[in-house]
Amino acid sequence: MLEEMNKDYLNGGLARGLPRRQIIFTQILPNSLLSVITMFGMSIGSLMGGATIIETIFEWKGVGKMAVDAIALKDFPVIQCYILWMAVIYVVINLIVDLLYRFLDPRIRLEGK
Repeated sequence: MLEEMNKDYLNGGLARGLPRRQIIFTQILPNSLLSVITMFGMSIGSLMGGATIIETIFEWKGVGKMAVDAIALKDFPVIQCYILWMAVIYVVINLIVDLLYRFLDPRIRLEGK
């Protein structure tokens, strides 16, 4: 957000008499949220892997523990279902991130017109 506040459109908005709060909420915040949303979408894979490790260490019953047990028992259909399920979740999260981009960035919104 500090990087976005050093851009010229902040000074332009202030010169036109817009309140600082309006500039922050309508222009700076959506532009700075793009990088946060990108990092969140990219970290989903490591969060899912971390959940598997935590379930294994603490002996919690969950999908991650089931996958580790299936690997130990060489239960290939369960392993394939787990990998497919994690891939679907990852793709859906990335789709949501792309849709949020379209909502937040007017340049992407106007691309198709």
